[in-house]
Amino acid sequence: MSKFKTAPEDIVPFVQKFAFGAGNLANQLFPAALGAFMYYLVVAYKMDPLDAALLSSIPRLLDAITDPIMGYVTDNTRSKWGRRKPYIFLGSFIAGITFIMMWQLNPEDSSNFHFWYILTLSFVFYIGYTIFATPLIGLGYEMTSDYNERTRLMASSQIIGQLAWMIAPWIWWVIAQPNIFPTQTQGVRTVAIVTGIACLILALLPSIFCKEIDQTNLTGRSNLSLKDFKKNMLNLFKGMKEILTNQQFLRVCGATFLVFNGFQIVAQFSLFIIVYYMFNGDYGVAGQWPAWYNTLAAASTMFLVIPIITKLATKYGKKNAFIISTFISIIGYGIKWWGFNPEITWLMFIQVPFMSFGIGGLFTLMMSMTADLCDLDELRNGMPRKEGTFGAVYWLMVKIGSAIALTLSGMILSFVGWDQNQPTQTMETLTNLRIADVIVPIVAALLAVVTMWNYNVTEERANEIRSELIKRRGRL
Repeated sequence: MSKFKTAPEDIVPFVQKFAFGAGNLANQLFPAALGAFMYYLVVAYKMDPLDAALLSSIPRLLDAITDPIMGYVTDNTRSKWGRRKPYIFLGSFIAGITFIMMWQLNPEDSSNFHFWYILTLSFVFYIGYTIFATPLIGLGYEMTSDYNERTRLMASSQIIGQLAWMIAPWIWWVIAQPNIFPTQTQGVRTVAIVTGIACLILALLPSIFCKEIDQTNLTGRSNLSLKDFKKNMLNLFKGMKEILTNQQFLRVCGATFLVFNGFQIVAQFSLFIIVYYMFNGDYGVAGQWPAWYNTLAAASTMFLVIPIITKLATKYGKKNAFIISTFISIIGYGIKWWGFNPEITWLMFIQVPFMSFGIGGLFTLMMSMTADLCDLDELRNGMPRKEGTFGAVYWLMVKIGSAIALTLSGMILSFVGWDQNQPTQTMETLTNLRIADVIVPIVAALLAVVTMWNYNVTEERANEIRSELIKRRGRL
């Protein structure tokens, strides 16, 4: 049990927790919705799966490159509105509007035209998304200095953010309903408008209601100007070097890379397995089963996993909570082999609560750990604090891995013999797909546990670091 009590001034008010969570919901709904829309590129617009995977992965490489730059910019910004909030406000509009434009596709156009149209707008979208998301992550790291309140803040934001994964499966289902939309392509265009507007509104809330650290005590920041461009680039690389030589942060990034991308590689496989293995390619008979499957996963994460993980982290520490949750998820991934049973449809729900401990525990704990490591970095390297850069480097690792994972996902589909032009798939193809669906995330999860085994920033160590920083520069 925790030996340290959270001081009243370190508790984040409910309104700010909710606003930050709303921003996190937009941050997760954008990629969650993209997954649903990318699915319809294959089934409605008849795009090759590998081309669709490339559309998911190539823009994310640009996104990964711009993240550290945006992190450095937000860390060193001086303005009467703060370091984070002006960018969150601007990025919300760019990402929301571009998202809508990206999916206004004409079914008469060729797959080649669709590829280049989406690719071009994706670059603009991801720039806007970076302008919004990177400062948002940095804002979360600095909203409290307390070890356990950081976990509670990230837990509440992840609970709200999980709504994205409850909504996304129904995006897939609504688009497919002929009594709602006469064609799936019309459904894509209409639902994209609704989704883009919703994300824009949610993304704006942190810029309105959340509070930042008072900038008056933040020293050592660089002057952001073209005149000092070279100096800024040198400072950016210096800061990134300091971050990337932090062994504990590398453990956090490595474990996230493995767990998230082990999940990401096979994320769409469950949909294909449900429709093609359990219902022989009949979307009408499959009906709402895929949507309920993913909705239960998100609901399990919200109402079961995150509350349990938060209590485990308070009682046993963040690292131990991560190891426990990862082993529980491995059980769930193994059960999938028996859970997907064409004879007993409801068995697919058995594995879901267990699997949810993987991603549900991951981002709640890792984002809380990263906030602790921002303190450790200040202790070692002094001001300026680098919450934005830490968040950017963390998500750079995730996004590079995600780009690789999405490409591997398409390659696996091609390797197992998936034919997007056929209404059904061979049993050999489906069996091989199911094997990959089980093995890939289990191996990745085990490697993540090994990576985190020697992580050493405990609650006691985090409070020692905080006390030393307060002696050095006062309380922020």
